[in-house]
Amino acid sequence: MEPRKHTLREKIQKLRLTFLGKVPETVRQGRDLGARLMRSPKEASTLDDLYRIFHSIKGTAASFGLGEISAKGGAGEEVILAFRALDEDARLRSIAATVTEMQSLLAQVQDMAAEALDSENLLTGLTPAFDLRQAGGDDDAPRKRIYMCDDDEPAAETLIIQLKCFGYGVVNFTSPDALRAAVLSNPPDAVIMDIMFPDGGHTGTETVASLRREMPNPPPVIFISGRRDFDARLRAVMSGGQAYFVKPVRAIELVDTLDGMTSRNEPEPYRILVVDDEPEVAEYHSLILEEAGMITSLLHEPSGILDALAAFRPDLVLMDMYMPKCTGRDLSRLIRQIPDFISLPIVFLSSETNKVTQVSAMRVGAEAFLTKPIQPEDLISAVAIRAERMRTLRSLMVRDGLTGLFNHTFIAQYLETSLAAARRENGKLCVVMIDVDLFKSVNDTYGHPAGDQVLVALARLLQQRLRTNDLIGRYGGEEFVIIMQNVSLKESLTIVNGLREDFARLKFQCGDQFFSCTFSGGIARFPEIAGDRLMEAADKALYEAKQTGRNRIELASLGPLP
Repeated sequence: MEPRKHTLREKIQKLRLTFLGKVPETVRQGRDLGARLMRSPKEASTLDDLYRIFHSIKGTAASFGLGEISAKGGAGEEVILAFRALDEDARLRSIAATVTEMQSLLAQVQDMAAEALDSENLLTGLTPAFDLRQAGGDDDAPRKRIYMCDDDEPAAETLIIQLKCFGYGVVNFTSPDALRAAVLSNPPDAVIMDIMFPDGGHTGTETVASLRREMPNPPPVIFISGRRDFDARLRAVMSGGQAYFVKPVRAIELVDTLDGMTSRNEPEPYRILVVDDEPEVAEYHSLILEEAGMITSLLHEPSGILDALAAFRPDLVLMDMYMPKCTGRDLSRLIRQIPDFISLPIVFLSSETNKVTQVSAMRVGAEAFLTKPIQPEDLISAVAIRAERMRTLRSLMVRDGLTGLFNHTFIAQYLETSLAAARRENGKLCVVMIDVDLFKSVNDTYGHPAGDQVLVALARLLQQRLRTNDLIGRYGGEEFVIIMQNVSLKESLTIVNGLREDFARLKFQCGDQFFSCTFSGGIARFPEIAGDRLMEAADKALYEAKQTGRNRIELASLGPLP
């Protein structure tokens, strides 16, 4: 029999107990260093070692939810930093008081740690978490390689355990020099970097800035730190950091950021509709934009705008100001009267230089007024910035805020267009409706944050395991919808049953309690069931699954629906 794998909760508890058990030895070292400082106030290494001890106490304790102990560690850091800032004479005058204050803080840390060891609720204060590792071998799956640099090894190990649950392979380095050598010799997919190290400076940001100067394509960097102040955040940004988290770091938020940074998927090109009655001019601007990786569609006749908008679905319209039959101002007003395109960015591109006329054109809803001739890089920049903003706004409009999946409205629209395509091409379409079993009980028992974690976990599981061309959406509450194209009922049933079994294996944690969830599902397929009855049929099959015991998947009946 294989030894039972330790759960995430057990591993974190073990690390926390290890930290608390080592506190007396840490305090002894601190006291010895304090005595050495009294004997040799000018010895810089003693002060560095003392700072490292308090820094470690602060960061590790915070990671384990030991807020009071962490605060004492932070207070010790402040005492040392204040002492460092004194001149030599002032240090000699204040050395006794400084060491006494540090010794007092260390004594309080030891007392608090002893009290925590006696407590029966060691995990109180930890945020809900879950383990996404599946039983039976996902540990061998390829992992994205992450380098972490944190001299607080117990805190780093806690974070590493949680990141591995989400498919990341993490190696921690305790010194910036070691990290720098590893990054230069074998670059990772991303770097997680602490800011403060025992020398008391900003070694973390300085190391990252150095790597950016030495490497043509440095990996993305996330900074983590116990500091919340403006100066630390500004240094992180200026050194090239792309994200900043305050310790203790919530693993799910860090994973979301890592996913975005390390995704291998190329972003979909911006879609630009160029409206200009002069074909050569339109083609010129189109070529510039296409060279920058965008997709363009040309329209020379303004009367074709309705069909072009519906067929091409642009991210932005680049429009001439003066055209036959109607002006750009009139065409802009026309577009703004169509609800689906009321927020579509419109950019005028014209040789008009009169500022009054330009402002007047902007009042009808244009995003910008560009003057011909325009430098290619200026055109690309102006278009890309506004197209990206449109993408972001559109995403917010069609995606669920909690899970990031498509929302109810978009699902209905997508199903309609997918059914139309399936009818034209004699294709097949499966609709799967799934619902978390007894979800209200989860919220009532463990609280809404834990319930949200369940929904996020299910969303991530669906995204990780389904095909890229399968649409996944949150239909409402704890109900999700999957639209799968060109699969048989048997194939869809096998896929969804696999997801159901794996979801039931996930362990959710809230404080010192942990639990599992299941879901039920219903599947209906077109053309066996008419398109206008597909959702209703899948919902009825879901109801049958609930009524016959939950944690199961039912196929829709081909008979008439009530």
